[in-house]
Amino acid sequence: MHKPELKQYEKPKHINDYPCGPAALAGTLVAKNAGWRTKRPIIHKEKCAGCYLCYLYCPEGTIFKEDKKINFDYDFCKGCGICSKVCAHKAIEMIKEGENGN
Repeated sequence: MHKPELKQYEKPKHINDYPCGPAALAGTLVAKNAGWRTKRPIIHKEKCAGCYLCYLYCPEGTIFKEDKKINFDYDFCKGCGICSKVCAHKAIEMIKEGENGN
C-alpha cells in the first residue's frame, strides 16, 4: 500500500502516445481536493485492527498504511464517508471540516 501521488498530466500529442489499458497507473491523481469537502475522516488508532477494509473500499485511493495502521491523505480525500461505513471496529469517525477531532 502506498500513498497516492500528484502527477502532472501531459496531453498525448499522437494517438500512439495513449496507453493501452488503464489511462494511468494506480495511485496517480491529477488534482488536489478542491475545498468543497464538508466532513473528513479521522482515525482512532487504538481501535484500528489493521484489517485494511477501508483501504479496499476507498474510491479515491487516499488511505495508506502507516505503522501497521491506516492514515488519510487529506489532499485527495473527498469526504464521502465510505471508509467510516465499512469499518467494523468503528475506528473511523467523520467530523465536520475544520474541527480538531481529538
